[in-house]
Amino acid sequence: MPKIPSYSTATKTLTSKEKVGQFFMPAAFINDTEEEICVLENLIKKHNIGGLCFFHSRASAATNFEGKKKIIYNTNSLNTLKYLINRYQKASKHPLLISIDAEWGLAMRIENTAQYPYAICLGAIEDNLDLIEQVGKNIALDCRAAGIHWNLAPVVDINNNPNNPVIGYRSYGEDKEEVTKKAIAFIKGTQEAGVLTSIKHFPGHGDTNKDSHLTLPLIEKSKTILWENELYPFKKAIESGVDSVMIGHLSVPNLANGSKISSSISKDIIKGVLRKKMGFKGVVISDALNMHAVSKNYPIKGELEGLAFDAGNDILCFAENTKEGIETILKNADTTAIEESFKRIWQLKEKALNPPKIKEVIACKQTTLLTEIAKKSITQIENSNTYFNKNSFTGIGINFNKDTTFFNTIQKTKEFNFYTLNNASISEIKTKITTEKNILLSIEVPKVKPQNKFDIPEDYWNFIAELLQNKKVIVYLFGNPYILNLINFKKANKVIIAYQDFKEFKEVAAYHFLEKLEAKGKLPVSIT
Repeated sequence: MPKIPSYSTATKTLTSKEKVGQFFMPAAFINDTEEEICVLENLIKKHNIGGLCFFHSRASAATNFEGKKKIIYNTNSLNTLKYLINRYQKASKHPLLISIDAEWGLAMRIENTAQYPYAICLGAIEDNLDLIEQVGKNIALDCRAAGIHWNLAPVVDINNNPNNPVIGYRSYGEDKEEVTKKAIAFIKGTQEAGVLTSIKHFPGHGDTNKDSHLTLPLIEKSKTILWENELYPFKKAIESGVDSVMIGHLSVPNLANGSKISSSISKDIIKGVLRKKMGFKGVVISDALNMHAVSKNYPIKGELEGLAFDAGNDILCFAENTKEGIETILKNADTTAIEESFKRIWQLKEKALNPPKIKEVIACKQTTLLTEIAKKSITQIENSNTYFNKNSFTGIGINFNKDTTFFNTIQKTKEFNFYTLNNASISEIKTKITTEKNILLSIEVPKVKPQNKFDIPEDYWNFIAELLQNKKVIVYLFGNPYILNLINFKKANKVIIAYQDFKEFKEVAAYHFLEKLEAKGKLPVSIT
């Protein structure tokens, strides 16, 4: 890992322009062309930027093109990432601070890497915070092995809006105490493994039905409610010790003296609420400045970057106008403000790049950890008194791949037939189950985000509704629990949520059906 000089040395040797360059953290893309890589190398060399934030490709959701451009699948992404980090570090005069969004592991951005459960799954765990802490450790160790210093996680937004298109499954749930406890456990594990953290998206992105990648969400709650709820996890996490806070692109007038300006460029929210009232002294990083919530409103190059810095952001993530942004800040900013931000950033880099000797932290075997999380999170939310004959039933899989682990595991103990929509049509299945009274229904979902009804075809929804209306049904859901808002789940005999479609979760769900273990999880969000 590269080393950097101390702040006391750096502040005397870097020019004002070089110091301002440290505020900029442009995007780096794993699947860039050689030409695009060279452009970023030149940007690093010319403007002395402080760090990079890695994304998968220029067609990813984070670049506002989800569904509009074909995403390249690169089986060698991890090696490409390591190669690019090394190459960009060599291009930089001072070591770069390398960041990534790895909320559920490097798999959030990189193919063929370890994936851990979404926050909503971890939110179902009662007690057993050691499991969440271990998830933080494992992810951090994966980051370190790749050359990444800073995991821009965890999300501490309280997701109390079921129609939230961008947070949802990324949140630990709707209860402020549970969100806080679990976020702090994740932070603890990450820090123990020597990786930086960032809580997001201040002042709270949970109660909105808008995606800030595309537009500016408006939150009109009272100041009292915001302090009691949305701001609570941020306050407690700051008190426990966090490296940075990420500012979301949110319009929250009652925290901004009535202004509907985005929180990411609001002095009232960053300097007033976060710095003054909450006493946060660490690094403040903006959410990606390319996001349309703000970027489309400031077409003049450098204007948005200047406003974001003036509002109180130290690091400008995904800044698209580095040259003009540096010029704007140098022209308009107070030298004291520049030095204060530079000091915070440089000391953060010292922590990441010149760390004290870290005690050895051992990664837990991924499969073992996933199995334990599956056992502690599996949640039963409905249990009617209607009899279901477990000795005479048919399995039906609403799935989009060929994996039948759930049914295969049960078949090792019980004899039954099962059909999946992967290998049979709805009409064929209906014919086969004409006389069957009991249905074991497995629902696996192609997408975790709620847009377009989770990408489940309408005829599938109609088939699920028909089964619930006419049969005795036990439902096992492997996916986002908010899916249940789209079906009449109270018609089912039982509904069990297993949250993830991993093999380990399917096996645990099968053991639950076979009554070999109890459902110990607690639903972290409300289902209506």
